[in-house]
Amino acid sequence: MKEKHRFSFTMFILTMIFFYLPIAVLIIFSFNEGKTMAWSGFSLKWYQKLFFESEELWKAVFNSVIIAIFSSLVSTAIGTLGAIGMYWYRFRSKKYIQVASYLPLIMPEIIMGVSLLIFFVMFKIPLSLLTIFIAHTTVSIPYVLFIVMARLEEFDYSIIEAAYDLGAKEIDTLFKVILPISMPGIISGFLMAVTLSLDDFVITFFVSGPGSSTLPLYINSMIRFGVSPIINAVSVVLIASTILLAVSTRRFYKYMFS
Repeated sequence: MKEKHRFSFTMFILTMIFFYLPIAVLIIFSFNEGKTMAWSGFSLKWYQKLFFESEELWKAVFNSVIIAIFSSLVSTAIGTLGAIGMYWYRFRSKKYIQVASYLPLIMPEIIMGVSLLIFFVMFKIPLSLLTIFIAHTTVSIPYVLFIVMARLEEFDYSIIEAAYDLGAKEIDTLFKVILPISMPGIISGFLMAVTLSLDDFVITFFVSGPGSSTLPLYINSMIRFGVSPIINAVSVVLIASTILLAVSTRRFYKYMFS
């Protein structure tokens, strides 16, 4: 047993090193004065250039954040209502809708990107931030749907019956019983949608137009001319923002559901 424990612990340490060593190197070299991977002295000039001399980059960040927030809000609303509808109601096409909702989760992103591009071209919709918003919303809906449905699987239906016995109407039961109990799943689905939107490159590459660059697209264009230390600085800012968001969400969970 001790040997198995040591082996498991060793594999855990190696896995953590594999995951976090590149991030640690990235953070360290974001403070490197030179452009190469050879350490030439501590400097904050890349952060200075990032915050004060990178207008196009911050425009891409702004586009990514705006699209992520609004597409996640819409996909969360649609996915939540879809999950409630499929879980609580019975209709003939229910199984077909579930299968159709599951397909985007396993379909390669390049196929999704090409199909959405063909759709926009067929209906003569100009490629812009709007098409990116529509694409991200479409892709995020199934994730929200199944996350909320997983939460509903733990739902005690006797609570609904008790609400009906006390005279609550269906709309009252939805807003005062089902949605509050499903809130952890809804928030998780929203955060998942935000992450997918901010991180997406393949689908965004196909449906973006002139002047609608997001952060992943902008970083890809920068890498073509060599890895700039500004990318390291941007990555550190994103890591810090992610940690802050995770800590804030955890405290919010404790405050709301404790």
